[in-house]
Amino acid sequence: MPEENYPAELRYHREHGWARVEGDTATFGITWFAQDNLQEIVYFDPPKLGEHVTKDHPYAEIESVKAVSEVHAPLSGEIVEVNVALSDAAGAINNDPYGQGWLIKVRMSDPSEADLLFSAEDYQAAVKA
Repeated sequence: MPEENYPAELRYHREHGWARVEGDTATFGITWFAQDNLQEIVYFDPPKLGEHVTKDHPYAEIESVKAVSEVHAPLSGEIVEVNVALSDAAGAINNDPYGQGWLIKVRMSDPSEADLLFSAEDYQAAVKA
């Protein structure tokens, strides 16, 4: 498992998700903190292409040897890509939560929502509180 880290270029959601904003698209995943608490992730139940996700609402489930957890959307938008590689290799979420372990990509419906997310520094302070 990787060392604890929270890349500064990402934005973080209070429910332990992250968003990498690039133009009008955002890539979503779960944070190091989330994958560490879940422990060994064995299954990712992705949403379908074209579905809409709403900020703060669940859009998928991740199953680990410990629990099944809902994944909440850090931003709203239409799903334009799903990381299908996770169907056969969900452990990538543990091994590389900010790289190969990304979950979905969305075309944001309201890019200003990103301003409401935590910075890496603020997210770290929140999880340690």
